[in-house]
Amino acid sequence: MTAIEKIDRPVATGPFEEGSTGSPLEEPIVAALREVYDPEIPVNIFDLGLIYVIDIAENGDVFVGMTLTAPGCPVAGEIPIWVRDALTPVDGVKNVEVEILWDPPWTPDNMSEAAKLDLGMF
Repeated sequence: MTAIEKIDRPVATGPFEEGSTGSPLEEPIVAALREVYDPEIPVNIFDLGLIYVIDIAENGDVFVGMTLTAPGCPVAGEIPIWVRDALTPVDGVKNVEVEILWDPPWTPDNMSEAAKLDLGMF
């Protein structure tokens, strides 16, 4: 794969909001991200609120800015690879770049209602 051209990325302000890219690739990308699970928490990384940015270029290049639940996450080096590997087979996706972002820090408030229900947080 070739490197994705460096462009100005959207600023991460918190969890990614579905429907915000306007790209037809967004739905299958989000579905693929929901197949990647944090190994310590039985919830997928999208519903945990770990995905902050999904930037989809017209040519199919995808940039994902994500965070982790904690800086000391034991799989911090592996999760970006899992994300890349989940997105690469999506029809229409060309190159995938994943970057770990620490700002803003993750909190349980980032989780979807479904994730909170799954974890008994209500």
